[in-house]
Amino acid sequence: MFRYKILFRFLTRRFFSGVGLVTFIVCGIILAVTFVERLPSNPNAIAAFMDAWTRLMEYVPMFLPMAIFMGTLFASYNLTKSSEGIIISGAGLSPFQKAVPFLIGAGLIGIFATAVINPYSVNLSAREITTDHLKLVDGAIWLRENNDNGFITMRAKTIGRSDPNLVFNNAIVFVQNNNFKITERIKADRITLSDNGMDTDNAIVWGGSGAEVTKPWHTKSQLTPRTVLDRYLQPDQISFWELPSFIKKMESVGIPVRAHWVQFWTLLFLPLSMIAMAMLGIAFSQTKQRRNFNFGFKFSIGVITCFASYFIINMFNALGATGALPAALAIIAPPLIIIAGAGAFIASFDTI
Repeated sequence: MFRYKILFRFLTRRFFSGVGLVTFIVCGIILAVTFVERLPSNPNAIAAFMDAWTRLMEYVPMFLPMAIFMGTLFASYNLTKSSEGIIISGAGLSPFQKAVPFLIGAGLIGIFATAVINPYSVNLSAREITTDHLKLVDGAIWLRENNDNGFITMRAKTIGRSDPNLVFNNAIVFVQNNNFKITERIKADRITLSDNGMDTDNAIVWGGSGAEVTKPWHTKSQLTPRTVLDRYLQPDQISFWELPSFIKKMESVGIPVRAHWVQFWTLLFLPLSMIAMAMLGIAFSQTKQRRNFNFGFKFSIGVITCFASYFIINMFNALGATGALPAALAIIAPPLIIIAGAGAFIASFDTI
């Protein structure tokens, strides 16, 4: 038991070293490319760096499973290259016993990504809401509300955030009575939505008489920045901790939340997905060669298999989002299939 504890700590350090190195390289490349891309659209380098950092946090869930796989394969390769893997096997540890520290480490990374990185990323991106974060119709943002006096419909090309308000650009507002007749049309370059209603300092207002007047415009509205964001935000723009209450609230008003359920189960079972990718990396690191381990070939085949697994996971996600499969089953099935396949391969592979 004491010997295994020592080996457990040793293998855990090797796993986190391998995953950390791969993650650092991938993050560095993404951050550098995004920084250069965002530099022309920001006033200074610091703003561009913060913008690039926000985008990097959004990309982390996308490349983290690949980083787990590559880091596992890299750590296993180093163990084989230095003959440490042979010594560990000679100490009586089976491939599954050697895999335990890697799997626990992958699960912990998944828990950290779900509980910490996701809320942090959502908080960063929430500071600057754009059309990328909202569900669009015909490439534009459409808002509609009805009240005792009729209906208000707004179409805007883009959206921005000016805490605590939302700002809609290139917007047109149609005001209708209860008979659906348009009584007023407002066109403005910028309309601000606050808790007090919609405002603009310079609008072209058509009042039904045929004449257009340029003047400030204001109307009370039941819409608020919070209700707009709740209704139109993409599922990945909602924190994992807020998703359950958000889903319950949206279901109570009859809004479809299938995509939100898929996002919730994806984040909840992210540790299992990380374990599956670590298991896949361990399977590809199995070898009968004590020397001249063909890392490049196995790495290439492993990456292709990893991308195939990523495609299968996305296919199941799509089935869950369309309702063809229950959301929980669509998310949990792919990692279980990967774990079963990798486990069967490891069990049938004699490394001694």
